[in-house]
Amino acid sequence: MPEPKKQRQRLAPEVRRGSILKHAAEIISGEGMAALSMERIGRQAGVSKSLIYAYFPNLTELLRELLYQELKHLRERQMEASENAQTFEQLVRTVTHAYLEYIEEHGLLIHRLQAEPSVAQGRTGPVDYARDASVNTVAEIISSNFDIPMETAIPATDISFGLPQFAGDYLINHDVDKQFIEDLTVTMIIGSIETLQKNFATRLKPLKRS
Repeated sequence: MPEPKKQRQRLAPEVRRGSILKHAAEIISGEGMAALSMERIGRQAGVSKSLIYAYFPNLTELLRELLYQELKHLRERQMEASENAQTFEQLVRTVTHAYLEYIEEHGLLIHRLQAEPSVAQGRTGPVDYARDASVNTVAEIISSNFDIPMETAIPATDISFGLPQFAGDYLINHDVDKQFIEDLTVTMIIGSIETLQKNFATRLKPLKRS
């Protein structure tokens, strides 16, 4: 049975653009990439295919913008969650919690978008968006609070960024308690930094010679 056409409404350009992306996301999340087309998005959003082309030159560009939007929203949610952290444990937990919550809600959509090489454009995971700036920010916190030089803190932070991604993948692919995965991830991240601090002080710190 064909889907009933929705009543078209006059919307501001940015609102219309957002509506098109929203309906594309709903189709992908519910039915997969194979169900998606400009015609299908138009029916779902209650607009003509030609109107969609006025906003997006082709389907690939539409999907790239949708992926960019999802990754941007994920990073923004993590940044907002980290603002009130008073301890390193709180920082790790709030950022991990925000990540897992977003992945629980949007992980299937992001996964399906990133499975398309022409859409992902080299991104290997949700944590790749604005990764360098985020890594540097956290590395500075680790360096100043754990007495670890930046040349060590940066790669350590960059590597640890992969843990929430793997935790998110595990969460959406297994029937497992989200709180358990969050606790496990936080423990692993903090434990790795504590071990690095101890090893740097006793084994990795350059020797001083007179």
